[in-house]
Amino acid sequence: MVSMMLPEHVKLLREYNDSLDKVEKPVLDEQKYDEFNEVICGAMEEDITLQFIYYHKGEIKKLVGNIHYIDGLKRELRIINLASENRILKLEDIIEIEHY
Repeated sequence: MVSMMLPEHVKLLREYNDSLDKVEKPVLDEQKYDEFNEVICGAMEEDITLQFIYYHKGEIKKLVGNIHYIDGLKRELRIINLASENRILKLEDIIEIEHY
């Protein structure tokens, strides 16, 4: 059936199917952000590996690594993941932080 459809229709169907998998960004309270701050500070002091659960474009993702730098102006964490790659994670996208 797809072969008989116009390319524009196929594209719209794919976008619709992709949108079905999307989730809304969870809303966190101030207490949760205070908890994140404590975990982040402790992990930087002790060089502890963390698992970050974060929201990105309608999906919940995970990132495991060590915090290299906190950019307070941009509200971002610079993280070195297990493959020694530098990653940037926005603080407002973080949903949960766990010890790895």
